[in-house]
Amino acid sequence: MRLERLTANKIKIFLSSDDLFERGLSKEDIWKDSIKWHQLFHDMLEEASEEFDVEFEGSVAVEIFSLQAQGMIMIITVDETAEDEEVLYDGFIEMQVRVEGNDDLLFIFNTIEDVIALSKRLNCMGIQGGNLFSLDGCYFMHMQKINAADLERTASILSEYGDASIASPHWLMEYGNLIIKDNAVETLLHFFK
Repeated sequence: MRLERLTANKIKIFLSSDDLFERGLSKEDIWKDSIKWHQLFHDMLEEASEEFDVEFEGSVAVEIFSLQAQGMIMIITVDETAEDEEVLYDGFIEMQVRVEGNDDLLFIFNTIEDVIALSKRLNCMGIQGGNLFSLDGCYFMHMQKINAADLERTASILSEYGDASIASPHWLMEYGNLIIKDNAVETLLHFFK
């Protein structure tokens, strides 16, 4: 589990599929009203509270983004509209949850050779496209608009050559260098046969 403070009242929590598995949960458990899920949520709030010195009392909005084969990201926002006198200190948290799926895959690679080898393998499977970024000596492959039938297979092949990234494509567009747009697999194969 990784925590990141986005603003004074907003925290991002990344849970990998392994983090969920270790706690006996799956991404499907988000939809269920289970005791395990509530316990995980309260554990995350407690850890975030200790790490960033934020009190989670009153109304809390939670956005959950499910990342295919990578885990999930939770954005927790503490409601600042309530004045301190109005906040109820009864130990309960009012929670609004919005769950969104994301069929995009974003992986990070140590070398360009890994990305080239990946492109050859994806091409053999008939999977093309992708955006290639570089940032801080690493390479990022962002695959989008993948056929639903190929999504799991593509994610498993990407994980053979690199690691799932918690960065967002929007963040990469802002801070990274876009090397190849939309057709990274085909372009790499054209230049590196």
